[in-house]
Amino acid sequence: MYPHRATISTGFLLFLIAIFATACGGGGGSRTPPPPVSNNVEWLVPTGDVFDGGPGKDGIPALQSPNFESAATIQTVNPNDLAIAVKHDGTVKIYPHDIMDWHEIVNDGPANDPYVLSYCPLTGSAMAWLATPTDANSSFGVSGLLYNSNLLLYDRQTDSIWSQMFEISISGPRIRELPERMQLLEGKYGTLRNMYPDALVMSRNTGFNRNYRNYPYGDYRDNTGLLFPVTHADQRLHPKTRIIGIRSDTGIDADTVTKVYQLGGFGSTTQAINEQFQNQPIVVVGNTSLDFAVIHDRELADGTILTFTAIDNDLPNIMSDDEGNVWDAFGTAVSGPRAGEQLSMTKSYTAYWFAWVAHFPDTEIHFN
Repeated sequence: MYPHRATISTGFLLFLIAIFATACGGGGGSRTPPPPVSNNVEWLVPTGDVFDGGPGKDGIPALQSPNFESAATIQTVNPNDLAIAVKHDGTVKIYPHDIMDWHEIVNDGPANDPYVLSYCPLTGSAMAWLATPTDANSSFGVSGLLYNSNLLLYDRQTDSIWSQMFEISISGPRIRELPERMQLLEGKYGTLRNMYPDALVMSRNTGFNRNYRNYPYGDYRDNTGLLFPVTHADQRLHPKTRIIGIRSDTGIDADTVTKVYQLGGFGSTTQAINEQFQNQPIVVVGNTSLDFAVIHDRELADGTILTFTAIDNDLPNIMSDDEGNVWDAFGTAVSGPRAGEQLSMTKSYTAYWFAWVAHFPDTEIHFN
């Protein structure tokens, strides 16, 4: 049994102290309160379940056009620490968790093709969305508000509020708008570096005075306690179990069907699971030792449905199919008759179990 407790840990108190102490220095700017949660403004979630996280609006400062170093030369990232990889316009960039823990949002990409990467350390979830280059200001910031412990972003053009895990604007002028999602990979930094040795890695030269060597939330990643209430709890797994989940719909829909796979269930060799999910043929590929998992669509644009077999020790290539093609972790065919083709993305991402099931209460567990 894993009871859920809404308690403030010592680590979180230290994090708040650090944020308040540095909010006015190192480029942090002044702290402003989060926007009021008013019953007179339309919200897609109950306003009574939206909580002020503490540091306030922009109290956790998002990064804008960060600095990068070569994966071949950077020395500050522990190979066993988690990181996030994004491939955009042919370039792979890696964003270490130890920086994302302190900033949560990175606005990146060229001016004519920007994107936003968000990571919520309380729910263990990462998301990449294409931004809108025609906007006068296409960047996002940390609203200071949480729903089910999860990050609520705001866009700086309209001040609309966006749910990271629901992937939809839940209040403001852009309410009900869905972002255009991007494929990302999450895993040990050493795994991602071995996959893409030519990648660029976000550096600690952020312009902010933060101790990136220290995780700001104490033992939060391992204990059963939560810092904020959630709308639904499920004790089938430890609350902080890292899962990759897939959902049938984007946005907030009571009829959404979901399924999760524990990252700890794949084993020490790469495993490929060919499945049907809501009439969608999918392949789930993961490796517990390398700490990564991805879910891709098995049906191609021409209607062909492929069957995949896992590949070990050939990163970034992780699977082959029954036509003789080899595919990498981003779902690109790197050799074979379909070389250059791309598998379609699925509505899937990695998160802590408690957060996934709080947003999607009726979910199936694969490894159980």
